[in-house]
Amino acid sequence: MRALRDHGIVVALGGNALAPSSETGTIAQQFRHTRESLGAVVELAGEGWKIAIVHGNGPQVGNDLVRNEVARRMVPPLPLGVLVAGTEGWIGYMIQQSLQNALRSAEVDRQVVTLVTQVVVDPDDPQLRAPSKPIGRVMDEETANDCVETFGWNVAPEKDGWRRVVPSPRPIGIVEGRMIRTLFDQGHLVIAAGGGGTPVFIDRSECIEGIDAVVDKDRAAAVLGVELAAEILLVLTDVEAIYADFGTPEQRPIRRLDVDQAEALLAAGALGAGNMAPKVEAAIHFLRHGGKRALIARLDQGREAVTGGSGTEIRTE
Repeated sequence: MRALRDHGIVVALGGNALAPSSETGTIAQQFRHTRESLGAVVELAGEGWKIAIVHGNGPQVGNDLVRNEVARRMVPPLPLGVLVAGTEGWIGYMIQQSLQNALRSAEVDRQVVTLVTQVVVDPDDPQLRAPSKPIGRVMDEETANDCVETFGWNVAPEKDGWRRVVPSPRPIGIVEGRMIRTLFDQGHLVIAAGGGGTPVFIDRSECIEGIDAVVDKDRAAAVLGVELAAEILLVLTDVEAIYADFGTPEQRPIRRLDVDQAEALLAAGALGAGNMAPKVEAAIHFLRHGGKRALIARLDQGREAVTGGSGTEIRTE
């Protein structure tokens, strides 16, 4: 392995990449997808990059909520914030073990650690009163209506059906930021803020209190990247790049943007309100607060994106 670089990378890895909607999502399937998703991380680790990994948890925490509701007459249900912390642990374990094995096979001597992370939000964030973040798997309309009546869920339509929606406040800080920075600077690969981190707020007596919500993992990755003074935010997703005229016969990948151009796309509604807009918002936040490069690329093209051969790159100028 080369000597450690001065700066590092925060990698945002989607929860849907580990549990595609086309599969049932067994743990064996998720382990397989996890192993397949880490090639870029292993290459970057071998090149001496300092690395932090933030993963999503939408399908996984959604399934945990279903288990929660189905078993509520047998055991006391757990609140959403606690379930997020649970997914931080077990998805982190899955990524950690898969990465340890891959690093060993590649003869890269780096340590991996998972840290359950609390992410600070504003208790007055209006998003807490407007559930909008989809979690869990797609349901047909009959199942969705039954969940509304039986469990009191909020649901919203999607292209292929219906999904549960929950509050998603914006992250403003990382409680364990100093500890993550210490591990990061020492060259350990840190899996942190999993699922966007467990959302908390600081009360008037400076105590930490949990909130039942889900933080967007890309936004949390951007905040973490700023706290780590990382050089690059690498958002890995299921599309090759940001597209102009997305969804039309004229769609084409956008390879380079500056921050002003990215903000103009957001303001014009060109990215919609779904999956891509939060990624670009996260990239802008990262770059406006000290980051150098933000990359959005397909899961299997992360290494190529870092070298400028794939994905969309956003820079400050």
